Amino acid sequence: MAKATQKITMNPSENIPFDKLVLSQKNVRRIKNGVTIEELAADIAHRRLLESLNVRPMLDEKGEETGMFEVPAGGRRFLAIELLVKQKKFARMDTVPCVVNRSDRTSAEEDSLAENFHRERLHPLDELRALKTLTDQGLAIEQIASRFHVTPAYVRQRLKLASISPKLLAIYEQNEMRYDQLQAFSITDDQARQEQVWETVSRSQVKEAYYIRRLLTETAVRATDRRAVYVGIEAYEAAGGVVMRDLFEQDQGGWLQDPALLEQLVFEKLKVDAETLKTKEGWKWVEAALDFPYGHTSGLRRFYGEPPEMSGDERARHDAIKAEYDRLDAEYAEAEEYSKETESRLDELGTALDALHERPYIYDPAEVARGGAFISVGADGQLKVESGFVRPEDEPVGANESGDEAGAEDLGDDGHAATAGNGVSVNGKPVSPEGEEDDDGIRPLPDRLVLDLTAARTIALRNALAGDPTMALIAVLHAFVLKTFYVSGSNSCLELTVQSATFGQTQGLAETPWAKEIEQRHAEWGHDLPKEPDALWAFLLDLDEVSRQALFAHCASLSLNAVLEPWNRRPRALAHADQLARTIGFDIVEAGWAPTVDNYLGRVTKARILEAVREAKGEQSAQLIDHLKKPDMAREAARLLEGSGWLPEPLRLAPSSQVDALDDVVDEPVEDTTADTASELPAFLADQAEIGVGHTEAGHGDHLQAAE
Repeated sequence: MAKATQKITMNPSENIPFDKLVLSQKNVRRIKNGVTIEELAADIAHRRLLESLNVRPMLDEKGEETGMFEVPAGGRRFLAIELLVKQKKFARMDTVPCVVNRSDRTSAEEDSLAENFHRERLHPLDELRALKTLTDQGLAIEQIASRFHVTPAYVRQRLKLASISPKLLAIYEQNEMRYDQLQAFSITDDQARQEQVWETVSRSQVKEAYYIRRLLTETAVRATDRRAVYVGIEAYEAAGGVVMRDLFEQDQGGWLQDPALLEQLVFEKLKVDAETLKTKEGWKWVEAALDFPYGHTSGLRRFYGEPPEMSGDERARHDAIKAEYDRLDAEYAEAEEYSKETESRLDELGTALDALHERPYIYDPAEVARGGAFISVGADGQLKVESGFVRPEDEPVGANESGDEAGAEDLGDDGHAATAGNGVSVNGKPVSPEGEEDDDGIRPLPDRLVLDLTAARTIALRNALAGDPTMALIAVLHAFVLKTFYVSGSNSCLELTVQSATFGQTQGLAETPWAKEIEQRHAEWGHDLPKEPDALWAFLLDLDEVSRQALFAHCASLSLNAVLEPWNRRPRALAHADQLARTIGFDIVEAGWAPTVDNYLGRVTKARILEAVREAKGEQSAQLIDHLKKPDMAREAARLLEGSGWLPEPLRLAPSSQVDALDDVVDEPVEDTTADTASELPAFLADQAEIGVGHTEAGHGDHLQAAE
């Protein structure tokens, strides 16, 4: 005979006056966690009690009910109602719905634990759908946030998730996608793109949220990009541009979804800024571009303005600020504790001093009338202005190399100032051809005699200069500075050649920290040097030895060229560059170079990318990305190689033994040593050697590919 199923009877529900309830000490919740009592009380006041209290009657010594009830489960609700009573929003005698447990089947502690233990948090998908329903019912985001005691940003995040492709939400519901992955898809509202990216990610070994964000934003421009900073997000949005934002991660302003519109706005703003600068400062020309190639000012003469004089009031203000800054700085240096107020005050004083010092320079109006400026967008998104350049064709008519001007009537057919007789003069006195007779007075010296005399003087002066190393250094420095800063060498008797390659074909060089240091150093010397080359010699003589050496090093450094060109290999020069680097302790990794998509990884084959990762991180790391398409592989490789110190072969210093072997190889006839050269050179040079001999007519692209 089948056993009958035992029926259960629910505990009765009663409305009990609040003043008959007391909080049980058997409640297992001891630690405050989650929603505060104040927030729960506000919620009960708004929507009333959603869950009854679980209570047990209190018994006297005889085991009979006393009319009082203890609350072992629902203690936080009890405390919230008690707070409402204190706030006079609920009367103490008013009743509270309670479930009364008069059974001894379980203990009060067990009931309290069970109430919390069996509680399950709402699934995130149910939560975001419910919030979406509330907005559909007309509730504002701020209202929802207030009622559920969360921030408006929290509500916006969930509403953004609710707008993701239903297909992806279904995948998440089936636990085939993580919550952080779902969050990553909220960056864009393009559901078709979301689904496309998920198809890519689901087939990839890399499924992290950062990778999803990268794929979704690969055609967009970050708000921190210099173009976006220069134009401004508001101007971009006013022109109809859309900004994608990440509500779950620090997105630094988001991503601009229309790069073409952004480029158009950049060039329009540059055009306006160029016209404004030209009109305001009076330049003959102003060239504007997002970027200029490195060395774009080569061949142009540069002139520098003078800092404006401070007025009496400005000087007094400067001295007062400087005195206060020095006093505070000295006192703070001796203090043992950090002071936010002192730090803030020092910053204020420093900013005030900078404002007095960093005022626009004053230029010679005549130079401005024939000079110009370049404007571009700096790495920080601010307008970059380079002023004070004169094109050769804009130089004053009749100006010679030294900067002096000759009258138009004194110019010969060759453009140089003519003199009496044959056009040759020494110290202002004419020189005549040898053999000419002049019985009426002293004849001009014959040309050949002048040549012989000055040749003798030259040899004697060479010998004397060799005996004075200090003056020899100054003479060489004088020639270097003339070529470097004055685009002229005629003011020096030393026949030295100083060349400075510009490398304008290489993108991004001007924004490297090394180029910026060179530019700043060059500008500082340009301000200090005399305006006219005739005054340079006296300036160098008065210069202290340390400054003289620094100027010499700057000029010499600009002539350094260690570039490997496919049509100009220069193996001895490259070997010397390695020797020089070793001698001065140069390390390009320490200098800040690292492989990126732009400077290497995006410009080589997939095999080269994998080789780099394999060399730096091992085979396992290479296998993580070997299935990716090249753009994705390059980006992931850049992340993997970060901080590894890995270098492509052209940037590695050749071993000393290899440099010696290179010297031996280049001494031999090229046609007899092609194979030997390839075997002795580094791999990236050996590849080039195999195609370089006998193929000098090949296109540059082939040579560059072989030199990878």
